[in-house]
Amino acid sequence: MRTGAYPGSFDPPTVAHLAVADAARRQAGLDRVDLIISQVALGKEDRHGPAPSARLAVLEACRASRPWLGARLTSARLLVDIAEGYDVLIVGADKWAQLVDPAWYGGSQAARDDVLRRVPAVLVAPRPPHPLPAPSPPRVTLLEVDVAHGPVSSTAVRAGRLEWMADEAAGTGLWAPRR
Repeated sequence: MRTGAYPGSFDPPTVAHLAVADAARRQAGLDRVDLIISQVALGKEDRHGPAPSARLAVLEACRASRPWLGARLTSARLLVDIAEGYDVLIVGADKWAQLVDPAWYGGSQAARDDVLRRVPAVLVAPRPPHPLPAPSPPRVTLLEVDVAHGPVSSTAVRAGRLEWMADEAAGTGLWAPRR
């Protein structure tokens, strides 16, 4: 069974999250794509929104009509640790930029390079204006995702773009637009 790890805060899950997961499944021949929430997301320690368990429940609802979709919660915070045991890691170009930025490794290029050696194959979803940055190992593949999903973000949904929220999240009342 070929599996993909798609980490995120999913605060809330969007139509783009689901489109990226489906694109990864189809384009990489994956049997399952797991949407994975960290108990405490790296770089988002001060976020105040629905609890990880509430967001996981919404992801479980998303998988009800998608038998290939999984959902889980993890205590791991680093992408390389979250992706351990999976065939591929699925990220947006914005997250890929973080993954290759030495600033996330105390400024150490050697530490960054160690992580890049340990991470499985990576599928990167376009996230304009973020290009696929260097270094780009040969096992990094750019996913083909409808360009309409490029501007979609959870941040925009929380700010009022409710049409971008996944249907399964919309009826929960967990995410009201911020005024």
